[in-house]
Amino acid sequence: MYTKDQTKALQSLTNKLLKNEATIDELRHALRFHEYRYYILNDPLITDDVYDLIYKKLEKLEKENPALITPDSPTQRVGNSLNTEFITVAHLTPMLSLENSYNPQDLIDWDKRLRTILDVSQITYSTEPKFDGASISLIYENDILARGATRGDGIAGDDVTTNIKQIGSVPLSAKFSNYGIDKIEIRGEVLMTKENFKRYNAALAEEGFAALANPRNAAAGSLRMKDPAAVRKRKLEAILYHISYIKINEKKQPDKLIATHAGSLQMLAALGFRTPVNEKKLLHTIEEVVAFCKAFELKRDELPYEIDGMVIKVNDIELQQQSGSTAHHPRWAMAYKFKARQATSTLTKVEFQVGRTGSVTPVAKIEPVHIGGVTVSSISLFNADVIAEKDLRIGDAVIVERAGDVIPYIVKPLDELRKGNETKIIFPKNCPVCNDPLVKPEGEAVWRCVNINCEAQVVERIIHFVSKDAMDIRSLGESNVRKFYSLHFLKNIPGIYSLNYEAIAKLEGFGPKSIDNLRTAIENSKKQNLHRLIFGLGIRYVGEATAKTLGKSVQNIFELKNFSIEDLQQLKDIGNKVGESIFNFFHNDDNIKMLEILADAGINVAGDKIGNKEGKLSGQTFLFTGTLPTLKRSDAEKFVEDNGGRLLSTVSNNLNYLVTGDSAGSKLEKAKKLKSIKIITESEFLNMIQT
Repeated sequence: MYTKDQTKALQSLTNKLLKNEATIDELRHALRFHEYRYYILNDPLITDDVYDLIYKKLEKLEKENPALITPDSPTQRVGNSLNTEFITVAHLTPMLSLENSYNPQDLIDWDKRLRTILDVSQITYSTEPKFDGASISLIYENDILARGATRGDGIAGDDVTTNIKQIGSVPLSAKFSNYGIDKIEIRGEVLMTKENFKRYNAALAEEGFAALANPRNAAAGSLRMKDPAAVRKRKLEAILYHISYIKINEKKQPDKLIATHAGSLQMLAALGFRTPVNEKKLLHTIEEVVAFCKAFELKRDELPYEIDGMVIKVNDIELQQQSGSTAHHPRWAMAYKFKARQATSTLTKVEFQVGRTGSVTPVAKIEPVHIGGVTVSSISLFNADVIAEKDLRIGDAVIVERAGDVIPYIVKPLDELRKGNETKIIFPKNCPVCNDPLVKPEGEAVWRCVNINCEAQVVERIIHFVSKDAMDIRSLGESNVRKFYSLHFLKNIPGIYSLNYEAIAKLEGFGPKSIDNLRTAIENSKKQNLHRLIFGLGIRYVGEATAKTLGKSVQNIFELKNFSIEDLQQLKDIGNKVGESIFNFFHNDDNIKMLEILADAGINVAGDKIGNKEGKLSGQTFLFTGTLPTLKRSDAEKFVEDNGGRLLSTVSNNLNYLVTGDSAGSKLEKAKKLKSIKIITESEFLNMIQT
């Protein structure tokens, strides 16, 4: 989209914008360029905070000059309100399904039929991945994104324009007019990469919510979410792969690129869209197509996103039109489906497993079935709601799916095959391990055992404590924890540091070398940084990032006993729910006693907090908001710490000074309501240091 000279010029413009006043058009131009580098090329040239700085400059100018706001401005991408409903809109052309093929002979037969219909001896095919996401249709009119819709029934779909705008790889405007196009409808797929899917599920698990089944469902569900801000958090991507409608400007000649499918992909890529232009290949015989599809299937797991096959399209648009369509599918395209990652099995029973936070998860046991290179016999059913929604029963024939290295899940039961002897799944009212009554906290889908001495929770907490990202005791993995616990060698976390090595040495498989490795790993764990210990404690909602924040906020772990919930909320990214969980943990006598035992055993409990320096700002607390005229935020915060002051992250009665810059926003409004806070400028702040 951008030449080397344009890239150089735009980077120079970015540097200029950071130092001087700029026009609204220059700011928009620079932001669009950096969105393209970030979302399309995955090769950003600036950091997020620099992007935010330019964004805020534009936001400020547009606020001062609302008449100059345009629909394609980067500030119009983010939705500020909840969608109350989705209106059904008709597609300009029907979104037909593709005819499927499952073996090379299907492709060979299709090619033969097509050459007969078109009366040609040879056809050039564009062969590209079949993305496993949620289908969308985008309409651009006069170079502006006018509408985004779901596939729906193929004739009409839901208008999800606001949510589509949250996807950074979808341009809000594109210069189709340069190609003689006034209006265009583009088809594509919204998806979530495997890595983003893993991260999102990890975040859900950290908050105690059930994981999503697969990236495709995550993408499809995102398009119909009510809150656009929540959609943006899912970090979706869009790949556009087909032009279904074009209105050419009567005064211009259509560009020759749109005469072929490959050319249209090239045009879309040049305009800033993500397309399969690099993955596709032009092939001149169906034998070449078959060979390419087979080779691509072997590397499907290496891709950053899920695909379930290949799509073969006639490259020449005129030949596409000549071949036409049936009521169901176009004749000029066919999907070559990869080996099934779905299989049918039988649900034989359901076990209820208790996690380290007390969450009770139903796990389906099925007759072992081979899917995608692995044998699957256990599948999480997440929670009671999932069982009810799918109406699963013991004895059901079920469809099981596994995509890549993603967790398997049950798609649905085959209720038409029921014989009448299937039984309903009864969710227990008491913990299956300790028999204490289960509770379902308000707003959650998960039932929990609240008995912290429940054996299942104790074992899971020990397993978490010794895990790689926690205390990293590699010789004490899950199997050994379970073995030692069952033999009464280990009954809690502190017991790790008083293991009876002589008794363990009598077990099969534990020779002198194994015992030495175990002892060394346990001793080395005593030297871990405090944040690993905090993470290893398994405090609900506390992930690695929050554990690091806590570790940097204290000089030793016992100082956390003195933090109120409000104090905790002053720390980075700690809200009320997380703060309350941390507060409750460190105000539990049993937990403090456990920490004292660990400290006596030699575990490092020292934090990373740097002692406050004495200086002109000693005893004072500061918070910065908005864009400061001359100082970088990091430099300003360093001035506070170097002069003995303390930084807070939110506005509260504990705050002494709020230092404001341009586009100060909600923090300033909140501070105005609290008369105890002094609101000052950067200049006044610097005077406090210099005088």
